[in-house]
Amino acid sequence: MTYPLIQNHGIIGNMYTTALVRLDGGIDWFCFPNHDSPSIFAALLDERKGGYFKIAPISVEVTHKQFYWPETNILVTRFLTPNGIGEISDFMPVGMGVQEFGFQWLVRHVTVVRGCLDFRLECCPAFNYARDEHQTTLSSEGAVFHSKTLSLELSTDIPLQQQGSGVEAKFTLHSGETAVFVLRETKSGSQPPLNQSQVDELFNSTVEYWRCWLEQCTYNGRWREIVHRSALLLKLLTYEPTGATVAAPTCGLPERIGGKLNWDYRYTWLRDSSFTIYALLELGFHSEAARFMNWIECRCHERLPDGSLQIMYGIDGRHDLSEESLDHLEGYKGSSPVRIGNAAYSQMQLDIYGELMDAVYLYNQQGDPISYELWTELRELVNWVCDNWQRQDHGLWEVRNQEHHFVYSKVMCWVAIDRGLRVADDRSFPAERERWLKVRDQIYEEILTLGWNAECQAFTQYYGSDSLDASSLIMPMVSFLSPADSRMLKTLNMIDQPPEQGGLVYNCLVFRYLESSEGAEGTFNLCTFWLVEALVRARKVDSACLERARRLFEEMLSHASPLGLYAEETGPNGEAMGNFPLALTHLSLISAAVKLDRALKASSSST
Repeated sequence: MTYPLIQNHGIIGNMYTTALVRLDGGIDWFCFPNHDSPSIFAALLDERKGGYFKIAPISVEVTHKQFYWPETNILVTRFLTPNGIGEISDFMPVGMGVQEFGFQWLVRHVTVVRGCLDFRLECCPAFNYARDEHQTTLSSEGAVFHSKTLSLELSTDIPLQQQGSGVEAKFTLHSGETAVFVLRETKSGSQPPLNQSQVDELFNSTVEYWRCWLEQCTYNGRWREIVHRSALLLKLLTYEPTGATVAAPTCGLPERIGGKLNWDYRYTWLRDSSFTIYALLELGFHSEAARFMNWIECRCHERLPDGSLQIMYGIDGRHDLSEESLDHLEGYKGSSPVRIGNAAYSQMQLDIYGELMDAVYLYNQQGDPISYELWTELRELVNWVCDNWQRQDHGLWEVRNQEHHFVYSKVMCWVAIDRGLRVADDRSFPAERERWLKVRDQIYEEILTLGWNAECQAFTQYYGSDSLDASSLIMPMVSFLSPADSRMLKTLNMIDQPPEQGGLVYNCLVFRYLESSEGAEGTFNLCTFWLVEALVRARKVDSACLERARRLFEEMLSHASPLGLYAEETGPNGEAMGNFPLALTHLSLISAAVKLDRALKASSSST
């Protein structure tokens, strides 16, 4: 095995956990039983120790192809060889009738479409991030892997042989023949392998579930396929028991090969809340928005002793996300340390209150009216912002060991108070309106004075800085500035220049900023979609902005993985970098697609 490109993976899941499947048929990332549980397969982070589950033809000449079964999260990996065509359908069962089989199953259905193929299977689990040893027991019904905390069964009627602490098998399939492998938890003895009719029932119920779910989507714009794929991904990243959404299903994937910015993203950031609520409501997924809003409300009732909130929480709502390094793992292509947990949970990031209050405002308007009980907590949070907005913080990009007066953070403090006032007025809730109005206006004027750099003719990253930051593009999106405001237009124009001319944009790829102690980093994919939205809003001043926005958007679509998925960054050589796939990138894609499509329709109808 060698490290694959990050983008050469598909993702499957069941709203409890997910697995990444390589283009060559190997599963090299799988945490069980939940998104943030310890890994079973982690070859993506250490190809020798991490563990993997590979099924592939025994052939020196294989062409690989991956695609999703239409309108589902069922992944098909196809092998094209001189001897024939084979494929694996990978999925985790969901839908009607699945309960009798069990939700927490990973099904690998191998078939030969044409010809005759010899396959080799290797299943080598490595429990608890390859820290726990296990014993392997073979039987006529497969194999069971016993660790001190978990036992998993690989159920199949294909004879297995033990190889080290894993198993292997060689088997031959002719045209029309199939083999089934099911990985599942063992609690009270092994279960018989699935027969073909059972596999068909699971497959069909899973197809029906995904298609019925996707039928709720109300988006019918120009980029329906990529928006649907983004929606299906966001559903996969949901944790069914609570409705929370992980930022990404992976940990430790580097923002730069050989660098140290290798974080764990298997948690829920409050920052993502407004983007998530907006996307779910905009696409018609009201029940998902309601469940996520309920998760947010629970966190608002768990404020810290000083009245503040954490920036992120576990998907089950837990507060302690203590960070540790897995020094026994070498990391993706040698990028270490591999971290689990995330120490940033204890940072102060003032912007989260703006995203939180914006989410509440959106949901109160387009979802269900919020309760008075929730309002009492939100009222205290707005008061906390009034008391603390002048402090320095770590900012949107979670800079460690540095605090500044970040402009984005100040803008979102303004948003927090502004949305608090709007919700209070919409619902006639009691509030300290006079104080809130005064502080809101004070923040506004300070940003216009200290956040604006007259020499650069742009808003910069923090007070006194001369560095551009793509987060400034959020200003018209949250109604802080008019899209036609001269300062906003000048900032937009400065950002939309190549780095050689002081900007942040290469073609359609946008840097978040140009300073980095880690050296040259990739471009941030969500920033491209923010630029698209900013240009869409500026079209009333300059009609050319709309065509520029469309070109940027459609160019950016070409930088998705072959399956339509995005990581956090696009690296210097066009490769996906950072944790993958990233929810916030797809949330920003959905928002940009909706806004751009509406603008194009309006432009077309007016001519």
